Amino acid sequence: MSILCILAALFCFLYCAVVFLIKSGSKFYLVWAVGGLCFLGLAMMLHFGWWDRLPLMLRRVFCAAVAAGLVLFVIVEGCIISRFHDRGRENLDYIIVLGAQMKPAGPSAVLKFRLDAAYDYLTENENTLCIVSGGKGSNEPCTEAEGMYRYLTERGIAPERIIMEDKSTDTSQNIAYSMELIGRKDVSVGIVTNNFHVFRGVHIAKAKGFEDVCGISARSNVYFQLNNMVREFFGIMKDFACGNLF
Repeated sequence: MSILCILAALFCFLYCAVVFLIKSGSKFYLVWAVGGLCFLGLAMMLHFGWWDRLPLMLRRVFCAAVAAGLVLFVIVEGCIISRFHDRGRENLDYIIVLGAQMKPAGPSAVLKFRLDAAYDYLTENENTLCIVSGGKGSNEPCTEAEGMYRYLTERGIAPERIIMEDKSTDTSQNIAYSMELIGRKDVSVGIVTNNFHVFRGVHIAKAKGFEDVCGISARSNVYFQLNNMVREFFGIMKDFACGNLF
């Protein structure tokens, strides 16, 4: 068992390094370093017999908590995966493109995937309006909404079809502020975001009051997919605790 823990620790450290070197745009990769340290600690406890010296009740409580956490993790990840291939419906009244990092050279890879999915939808559904949603972070050259607007118009989407929401800083605000711009809850809306994020985006939109909402899934970087899936688990837990889901 200690060998398995060591192998798990090595995987965590290696994946942490890969995500860091490729530059994911956030510091969530540090979670993998923490996970690696935890596995190393557990390996040492097993190897030197420290685990067996702990009170039996403490070991049982720890194992039960880990088992419950794993069950919850699997259930949530299943919900996330269930929305991976959402393609929305034809002729929606609005699509909302959720913001992500803007870089000096243009949209980050994550945001570009979302914008490309939005572009494809808008070219196939000429009566649909688009809300690009996202404010300006401390490390961004402009608001995410402005960068998205520029990207879509430069690709040929008519400016009058794009509405900018440039105040939000997270997914919940993306949806809430976009709803204020629309002014109604009975319109049909598509939430455009990366595959791992669709489940949360759609359910936040439903919780905010949209009556007819669906997901439009964009792809994501395969190297970051595992990191994104784990990060999304914590994002869903946070939004559930804050009352933004269901």
